[in-house]
Amino acid sequence: MADELWPVPKFHFTVEWGGLDIGFQEVSGLEMETQFIEYRAGNDAELVTRKIPGLKKHGTITLKKGVFEDDTTFYDWFADVQTNTERREDVTISLLNEENTPVMTWVVRNAFPVKISGPDLKADANEVALETIELAHEGIEQSAG
Repeated sequence: MADELWPVPKFHFTVEWGGLDIGFQEVSGLEMETQFIEYRAGNDAELVTRKIPGLKKHGTITLKKGVFEDDTTFYDWFADVQTNTERREDVTISLLNEENTPVMTWVVRNAFPVKISGPDLKADANEVALETIELAHEGIEQSAG
């Protein structure tokens, strides 16, 4: 009987940067886009424009994690970037299998925080307080394993 392949669940992953391995609840924004250029030569016999690849475009990466007492990691990085604009970090995001082995890895190059959101506070809620950080970056490299 042939082996059946199953997609990897998305709930088991790690995020690392600057020597830190931080537990996150959610990662979103792992997307890449290529803008296209329309071109038509004046002597082209076909009356259509050609589309060719142009500049790459990347959105922001959004990370959400629980709030822990005395944990100011996001805020420290955000404050440091305000005075040290050269401070960038490569962020590695790995999707793991059941044996904690990466099956897919994304390396976000030269990332820096552009937005931080504290938790929504509600007196009648029974939820974990979450904080959010958005990272601008200069590209994503993806690899298997």
